[in-house]
Amino acid sequence: MSSETPFKIDVPDEKLTILHAKLELATFPDELEDAGWTYGPPLADMKRLTERWKNEYDWRKHEREINEELPMFTRDIDVDGFGALNIHYVHKKSESVDAIPLLFCHGWPGSFLEVRKILPLLTASAPEHPSFHVVALSLPGYGFSEAPRKQGFGANQYAEVAHKLMIALGYNEYVTQGGDWGGIITRRMASLYGGRYHKAWHTNFPIAVPPSWKTPLSFLSFLLTPWSIEEKAGIERTKWFRTKGMGYFTQQSTQPQTLGYSLADSPAGLLAWIYEKLVLWTDNYNWSDDEVLTWISLYWFSRAGPAASVRIYFEMHGDCEDIGQNPTIPMGASFFPKELVVLPAAWLRKSNNLVFESHHKTGGHFAAIERPEELVRDVRKMFAKGSPAFAIVPGRTGYA
Repeated sequence: MSSETPFKIDVPDEKLTILHAKLELATFPDELEDAGWTYGPPLADMKRLTERWKNEYDWRKHEREINEELPMFTRDIDVDGFGALNIHYVHKKSESVDAIPLLFCHGWPGSFLEVRKILPLLTASAPEHPSFHVVALSLPGYGFSEAPRKQGFGANQYAEVAHKLMIALGYNEYVTQGGDWGGIITRRMASLYGGRYHKAWHTNFPIAVPPSWKTPLSFLSFLLTPWSIEEKAGIERTKWFRTKGMGYFTQQSTQPQTLGYSLADSPAGLLAWIYEKLVLWTDNYNWSDDEVLTWISLYWFSRAGPAASVRIYFEMHGDCEDIGQNPTIPMGASFFPKELVVLPAAWLRKSNNLVFESHHKTGGHFAAIERPEELVRDVRKMFAKGSPAFAIVPGRTGYA
């Protein structure tokens, strides 16, 4: 593995010129009366955002702010069977020498930028809570990381990249936090590297297999135990996602290249494809226009282009069908009511070494953006004094 190289975002002027030219030529569809969000992003929203992106949004301002806030680097990571990939990541250390090394892993349509609000909170050193050395990578094919060039880059490979990055940074023992694909990837890391290297994992995307007749006692308990109001609401949310919100998943997991041509060529199309998720997957989060446009711009200006990011669905579709062996290392879970899949916590307890769980009244899929303080509070509690996961990383309690 190579040494790390400091990194600053510096999008060429030519790419900005091309973006503005394409936005100038954007053609919008018609819209049915009083459609609202029933059919997708409203036409008025799309016209407003496209107009601002073209004429008012200042990418250079936001590029400068990201560079100033986030210490970024790149380094090559060798992946078995796939060669070396140049990986982009954020790395910020706490002032506490005993801080706990923590890997933050995003999903789609997220990016390394999701760590922005929680980074100063996690690295803050104080006597009343643990602190962390934080690493937030751009997954291969996302942000400014190089994309795989061969087929078959699945869960094991994403886990390998993240694990080898932590080892390269000198963190031979570490914990993780992730949501969306990040939750699935860190789960795979817990299975592959748990115990010796990966000591504990926390997720805001807790998934579990429902009880079945194969485990008679659990299945009987499931049949006889009435659901709580919270669990009923969670099942309804999950049902909504399964029936009304999974069209993107089918497309991206079967023919991602077909979609990729549109995402790579049309910034307005990319905006609509992701903006829909930012709104419908959150719990009434008040996105500013510039917040949305910065999010989308990172996809448009990404190293491999936006098409590369959706291939993860094709390559990891089998990992969704079969989530594999349950990890045995300590797990923490944060439940947010507007997550896409909200299953009864009892299902999770049956199949995981769950040492911490927290149930929130508000919040959705992008917890690090929507509820950063609550998410960080959960992570701190999981590794705090008196917790089963306290001092899980030898010699690193997290306390100043």
